[in-house]
Amino acid sequence: MSVHSEPRRRLRRQGPATLRGKHIPKTTTDQRLLDWRGPSDWVHTDPWRVMRIQAEFVEGFGLLAELGTAVSVFGSARTSPDSIEYQRAEQIGAGLAAAGYAVITGGGPGIMEAANKGAVGAGGVSVGLGIELPMEQGLNDYVEIGLEFRYFFVRKTVFVKYSQAFVVMPGGFGTLDELFEALTLVQTGKITRFPIVLVGSDYWTGLVDWIRQELLAPGRISPADPDLVKVVDDPEEVVKIIVAAHGLTDGGRLAADMT
Repeated sequence: MSVHSEPRRRLRRQGPATLRGKHIPKTTTDQRLLDWRGPSDWVHTDPWRVMRIQAEFVEGFGLLAELGTAVSVFGSARTSPDSIEYQRAEQIGAGLAAAGYAVITGGGPGIMEAANKGAVGAGGVSVGLGIELPMEQGLNDYVEIGLEFRYFFVRKTVFVKYSQAFVVMPGGFGTLDELFEALTLVQTGKITRFPIVLVGSDYWTGLVDWIRQELLAPGRISPADPDLVKVVDDPEEVVKIIVAAHGLTDGGRLAADMT
């Protein structure tokens, strides 16, 4: 039998997608959208998630498009207000704001709250980029421009896109995730190199030593890679490192491209 004598199979095009045979839905997309009697499962499918993801990018880019120069501060949400780390983060937030930077955090408690608090107290711009978690925390009271995300990778993109430096305080898995994300992007040239400052030598020295012994010595990273981070303790030194890397004009605008 010739292939041309076979019955023609049903075909439906849905945008760029082509469906044939048993894969063609019994109802149309418009019908499912407009029929109030249908199930609500369609809002949880992957194609709809793509729209939600797109919407989060649009919201984030639109909200921060005119933010100006900014620094992201990361650290543990579990840091208590009476700790030295909280006080350092507050001083760093104030110092960055005084230097003309907006301060961006994850919007939660602990280190994030401290940095936002410092920025607000110094009359600066305080930004919080929250994330939807099983145990809701909400944005802290010192966030003046805030957005809560569903997707971690969208949130990470917004952090990187609108930050000209990262300040990383002691923290847990989330803090380490953000640190190594930034290091990888800088190391591979995916983003323009910017300062990555680790605050707290007691906390970070062990990790830096491990990087040199287990990554650098066997040749798993390049000789210059450990120098992508600086470890300091003094909040004023944090601000000096970032300002020196940028060369700021009045108002916190970049006067020259970062190296």
